[in-house]
Amino acid sequence: MDRPAGRDHGILRPLDAARRISLGRQAPPESLAGRVAYLWWVRWDVEEPYRQDVLPAPVVHVSVEQWQSRARILLTGPQSRRFEQRLEGRGRVVAAAFRPGCVRPYLGVPVSDLADRRVPLAEVVAADGVLDDTVVAERILDRDPPDEASLALLTDWLGALPSASDPLCEDLATLVERAEQDPSLTRAAQLADLAGVTLRTLQRQFAEYVGVGPKQVVQRFRLLDVAAVAHSGQAVDWAAVALELGYSDQSHLVRAFSRVVGEPPATYTRRASTPVTSGVRPPRGAGSDSLA
Repeated sequence: MDRPAGRDHGILRPLDAARRISLGRQAPPESLAGRVAYLWWVRWDVEEPYRQDVLPAPVVHVSVEQWQSRARILLTGPQSRRFEQRLEGRGRVVAAAFRPGCVRPYLGVPVSDLADRRVPLAEVVAADGVLDDTVVAERILDRDPPDEASLALLTDWLGALPSASDPLCEDLATLVERAEQDPSLTRAAQLADLAGVTLRTLQRQFAEYVGVGPKQVVQRFRLLDVAAVAHSGQAVDWAAVALELGYSDQSHLVRAFSRVVGEPPATYTRRASTPVTSGVRPPRGAGSDSLA
């Protein structure tokens, strides 16, 4: 089975989201390309509060946003569950998604300590006397669109942070990215074989660098593949999808998807194809980078 298209952002119910948010991404500058996978931004303008659900890839994000009434630079660790973001009024976020494992040299703690957490980046960066990021965050959010100007300020700030050289980061990032791209990889033991280490060793490395175990990484990418199939707009043979993605049977796929997303894939597909339009203003600046 080829890698399903359309799962890059992990946005659930993308037709609904496209009526509320404008989302874009771009490649990082060469100076950060070894550690940052991509840069992204999102803007919204809604008349009524809206909950956006995301099925996130097992990566760490550094974002600039309003948090607890302050502009802050936040670190969002790998998420084991569906990520929910409540959107109100008008707002924007700019962020960097790190390659799996490649945020570890910046931190003073194992990445597993940050799983399912969001904290100010300055609390966990492995350097004494880190600059208070509030002023930097306010400058970034104060930039008018295009959002590339804000992303440039963020990458300049990230580029100035101290980090240690660690060759294991690249090895693990390459391994996780292979799991993302190859739907035939369905078991943690396969990743251990590719890495040439025991499964136990790989589990320790993933806890330290990636934040979640290799089993969870593989499972999340295959669930993202299932979501991409659901978003394809085509009739789906879920039994065939289950077989192609390494599930023991259709029931196994349904249980795994329902546990994280909250409903079976067939139900999700029907709901995702019928967007809700109440309380919506078109996103400002929506264009080729929007979800539409």
